[in-house]
Amino acid sequence: MRPVPRHADEEKDSIEEQRRINAEIKVPRVRLVDADGTQVGIVALAQALRRAREQDLDLVEVAAQADPPVCRIMDWGKHRYEQEQKTKDARRRQNRITVKEIKMRPKISTNDYGTKSGHVRRFLEEGSKVRASIMFRGREMAHTELGLGLLHRLAEDMAELASVEAEPKVDGRNMVMVLAPHRSRARMAPSEDGAAAPQDGGAPDDAATPDDAPVEEPTEA
Repeated sequence: MRPVPRHADEEKDSIEEQRRINAEIKVPRVRLVDADGTQVGIVALAQALRRAREQDLDLVEVAAQADPPVCRIMDWGKHRYEQEQKTKDARRRQNRITVKEIKMRPKISTNDYGTKSGHVRRFLEEGSKVRASIMFRGREMAHTELGLGLLHRLAEDMAELASVEAEPKVDGRNMVMVLAPHRSRARMAPSEDGAAAPQDGGAPDDAATPDDAPVEEPTEA
């Protein structure tokens, strides 16, 4: 029994490999489609093969279950190469992980925390990683424990969606922590360009400061 492919692209590869070309085709007549897509009609196999050779191309059986089977004249090597490139591109897009950033102040209000954590939750649900930053200003650097507590609170609130990939650490005047979605979330394919949907909801705290808005960091391949 032929094993069942695990993924759609593997199944497509399996179908491609099963196609018969040129001398592998063993039927007396075929329904022929020319290289430019013209429907030639039902012809003898020998005539179809001769027509393909005259164009320096291959005769490929594309619908074996039809009566008679449908064959198309094409450059089989070029076709296989293009299909392989499409499969590689699709796999590359599936493996792409987007990193989003959310910024907060150590003395963030309850309402603003709710808004920020809502953004974090949505990013994680979309399969993105989140870089959470606490911004300290002036004398606030003397109370980094406030930022540490805030990041721990965020990690606990998101525990069902993500785990801490990078523990909180001080980076200049910021304290940074990275949350990574659990595997089941990370497998979710992003859009083709790797970007998540735009934000919705209320304005984040310190909305007048452009740096406070969540931004997208470079996508990891």
